[in-house]
Amino acid sequence: MAELSIGEALQLFLKKSKLKAGVQAVQIETIWETLMGKTVAKYTDKIQIVGSTLFINTNVAPLKNELLYQKDTIIQRVNEALGEKIIKEVVVR
Repeated sequence: MAELSIGEALQLFLKKSKLKAGVQAVQIETIWETLMGKTVAKYTDKIQIVGSTLFINTNVAPLKNELLYQKDTIIQRVNEALGEKIIKEVVVR
C-alpha cells in the first residue's frame, strides 16, 4: 500500500468529490485581486463555479461591460491559476 501525504490525499479526495468546484471558487476568490486587479476585485460581489462556467456578479454596469470584453483573458488567467483547464465559459451578472 502506497503512503500519501495529507496534501496528496486531499487532492485525490477533491478530484473525486463534488466539493471540488466550491473549493476552486474559494481559491479564485482569494487570488481574484491578483488576477484581475484591485478595482475589479473591489466591485466584484460574488464568484461561483458551476460545471465549467465561472459566474461573476457585480452591480457596476461599466465593470460588467469590461468583464464581458475580457472573457477570454479571464478564462486563461483562472485556468492558469488553478493549474487545470476547468473554466470554458464566463457569465457576468
